[in-house]
Amino acid sequence: MSISPGSSGNFGGDAGPAWRPEPISEPRPKWFSLFVIIAVAALAGANIYLFTQLASARQSLAQANQKIQAHDEQIAKLEGSVSRTYKEAEQGLMALKGEVSSTRGQISQATKQVQTEVLSKTQQIAERLAAEQKAEVAKVGGEVEQLKTVASTTESKVGALSGEVSGVKTDVSSTKAELQRTIAELKSVRGDLGVQSGLVATNAQELAALKRLGERNYFEFNIQKSKQPQRIGTISVKLRSTDTKRNRYTLDVIADDKLTEKKDRTINEPVQFYVAKAKIPYEIVVNQVQKDRIVGYLATPKDQGR
Repeated sequence: MSISPGSSGNFGGDAGPAWRPEPISEPRPKWFSLFVIIAVAALAGANIYLFTQLASARQSLAQANQKIQAHDEQIAKLEGSVSRTYKEAEQGLMALKGEVSSTRGQISQATKQVQTEVLSKTQQIAERLAAEQKAEVAKVGGEVEQLKTVASTTESKVGALSGEVSGVKTDVSSTKAELQRTIAELKSVRGDLGVQSGLVATNAQELAALKRLGERNYFEFNIQKSKQPQRIGTISVKLRSTDTKRNRYTLDVIADDKLTEKKDRTINEPVQFYVAKAKIPYEIVVNQVQKDRIVGYLATPKDQGR
């Protein structure tokens, strides 16, 4: 036990600082120092790691700030572009409004001008039509007078025509009577095939009467002797010879690609032959026999199926 200096050594009166026993130092184990070293190293590593992370975070923050600034700049540019576009659009709209207003004025003026022109032309047309109508009325009046004159003249002509018609009726009646007499004088004879023929004409007047009667088709011919067949209606004939003294002739008839010789026939004799689809024969009648020439007609049925 030690007594600090200045102490009175008594325990009464003013007592000095309380006496405390000195701690007894105990020796530390070896592992404690190793633990302290490891803890300090870990603390230093942690500080280094934190410092690295802090630097990286600062760098990332700086990059983010740069991107934000770039975006802000782009947004500012975009806002400026939008503002300019809006102003340009507003200016264009104002200009368009001005053009529309000007166009409306022009249209209104043009409409008034067109209305004025239409009214003027309408009036001109009305005046022209009125003048034309007056002229047409005057013309029609003149034509009416002319028609009256023509009607009067026509009445006179009708009277004259009535007389002519009466005369024509008389002529027709006379012609009809003559035709009936001529037909009554015609005869029906047998042909060279032994078939009773129709009425036979011996001259042009009688042939005309047969044509008016209309019972058959009639084809007149005037052919001469030749090497080639000659066409008559729907057939062909070839004159081979004539005998003027005896009024006889010989000819070949070609019908339906068949040749039939009619030898030594006389005038006004019905020379008969059949063709396809005809139930009654065709007839050739020669009225005149001349040197190397014959004159007559071919008679064929109206209905080939009869």
